[in-house]
Amino acid sequence: MDVAPADDLAIASRILSDQGVFDAAGHVSMRDPQRPDRFLMSRSLAPALVTADDIMELTLDCEPCDARGRTPFIERHLHGAVYRARPDVMAVAHGHTPSVVPFGLVQAPMLATYHNAAFLAAGVPVFDIRARFGETDIVISSAERGTALADALGDKAVLLLRAHGFVAVGPSLQAAVFRAIFTDVSARVQLQAATLGGPIAALSPDEGRMADAINLATVGRSWEFWKRRVQE
Repeated sequence: MDVAPADDLAIASRILSDQGVFDAAGHVSMRDPQRPDRFLMSRSLAPALVTADDIMELTLDCEPCDARGRTPFIERHLHGAVYRARPDVMAVAHGHTPSVVPFGLVQAPMLATYHNAAFLAAGVPVFDIRARFGETDIVISSAERGTALADALGDKAVLLLRAHGFVAVGPSLQAAVFRAIFTDVSARVQLQAATLGGPIAALSPDEGRMADAINLATVGRSWEFWKRRVQE
């Protein structure tokens, strides 16, 4: 396995922890740049502690290629299913950020409240695991549950999981990290705006599409800033 992607993925995990998107839980993965039929993901470990040595390679069926005694995340099936369903996705992040969880519990939709959250303007579906599997432990711990989640995600950038946080995907690792962070920020802005009363003048789908293209083209600036923070 190439060292550089493992380093970047470990940094992504620590960035999402530093930015408050991940706590002791949460995980981020990336498709193997050399093998699109495999993906990279940390062993089961608190996100802030992940280093390149913790990165494992898995098949799209979520089987470790060389475990070496390391225990993979139970929810690797969430990641594998998205990669199987979405060839355009190169990275996946899943967290339980408190600002985001409420939007998976109520009818009020999550909105794109400003330009950095433009990707939300296309719509944010909600996956309720009960609709397919009845009463469960909520965890995406099987291929069947992962496939149902990927179906609910469809072609969107973000999916809410009822009582279980969110999934953000992107065409690059940097884009997925950017989207995970600004899903949290936009949720907080929306909650603040709602307390002021009246309608919220969020981005339209067309505004979101145009702004997101700019954000994807300039995501490296944010990535380098966040990366410096976790490397100091």
